[in-house]
Amino acid sequence: MAARRSIFSRIVLAAILLSMVLLAALWALTDQTIRATVAESAHKAVDVDLAGLADIHATSGRAELERRIRDRLAITPSDGGAPHYMLADAGGRWIAGDIRTWPRLDPAISESGSIRLGEGTRAHARATRLGPDLQLIVARETRGGAPLRWRVALVFLAGGALFVLLVGTLGKIAAGRLHWRIERINDAFRDPDEERLIAMTADAESDEIDELAGHSAAALARQKRLIEAYRETTDQIAHEIRTPLMHLDGRLTKALAAGPGETVAARLLEARVDIKRLVTMLESLLDIAASKARQGDRHGLKPVDLSEMVTRICELYADSAEESGHDFTWVVEPGVTIDGEETQLGQLVTNLLDNAFKYVPAGGSVRLGLAPGPVLTVEDDGPGVPEAEREKIFRRFHRVAGTRHDIPGSGLGLALARAIAERHDLTIRLMPSDRGARFVVKEGAA
Repeated sequence: MAARRSIFSRIVLAAILLSMVLLAALWALTDQTIRATVAESAHKAVDVDLAGLADIHATSGRAELERRIRDRLAITPSDGGAPHYMLADAGGRWIAGDIRTWPRLDPAISESGSIRLGEGTRAHARATRLGPDLQLIVARETRGGAPLRWRVALVFLAGGALFVLLVGTLGKIAAGRLHWRIERINDAFRDPDEERLIAMTADAESDEIDELAGHSAAALARQKRLIEAYRETTDQIAHEIRTPLMHLDGRLTKALAAGPGETVAARLLEARVDIKRLVTMLESLLDIAASKARQGDRHGLKPVDLSEMVTRICELYADSAEESGHDFTWVVEPGVTIDGEETQLGQLVTNLLDNAFKYVPAGGSVRLGLAPGPVLTVEDDGPGVPEAEREKIFRRFHRVAGTRHDIPGSGLGLALARAIAERHDLTIRLMPSDRGARFVVKEGAA
């Protein structure tokens, strides 16, 4: 399959097919030339033979002419172009020769043309009048070049096979070299580590591919520097924001431990909840940004057993569902795997389940399914999402209009789920359903 997709394999195949077409065209031209040469030779042989027999008749008479015709018919020529004769009277009645029926050739004008001998043999013939009561036709088969044509065809077949094999071998070697050089660039894009970036510009041959490799290496190195700078900046910002918030949370914890009044304690607890919400929001924003920045980057992805991971998560949620009064069921097919980061994929699944349990009231049902593909489905029978909101819910900080204010949330869960999905070349969509919401995550375009 990979060989059929490779442009280099297609180039080699095109070169082989072109070679075969050119060889076939050259053989056809050669065969036509041989046919034309044999036909011209037959025409000249007929004219010479006819002139000689006419001279024999003029000098030695009819009896000698008949004897000479019999002698010539008794000789089988080595070139395969056998002669044929018919000596007839003025009415076309046979006198001598191996042709028994006079063809449609006018001896009065020494007409020539192609005649049929027997069932399928064709011959070039010329008729002439030798006297008032005597006429002669001389013919020669035009298939005399058949042995030569077969030998030429065998030479073309053997030489063509050798030529095509040579073209294929040299093409495969050249294509293999080009494929290796292009694949080295592709490997660097898949995993842009330092060694691959250096290897891209090593052993330079100073051609277009090396120029492409140089530009690619420079772009990847620049991208790598930008990502590292982004990570350093975001980590520093996160540290600068998270640290004072955690210190503030620590002070609130100490204030609660001092035993304040009920009103003050309630306000302090509300403040702690707000702090935790801010920290969670900050971490979600950082996760979204990191996933977006690494979209298309295969570095760090490893085979993950989705079936095992999803089953483990479902078993954890089963106890919570029982406590919250939800009917939670799941169907996970075994052996479903994907290249990815297990932590992020687990976060994708938990975000979808959290979203379902959050908006489905007690007594409702939540269902999860995992099938090969992979295709992950999380659906519920809750209030659902209006059609106009189905794409908006994946935006950061967006919450569906009319959402109850007592349901906590920052509007980042589904945005993070989409960012993680795109990081793993997956798509996530809210599919139409008769009731509730139905989220589907799968490979391929949305």
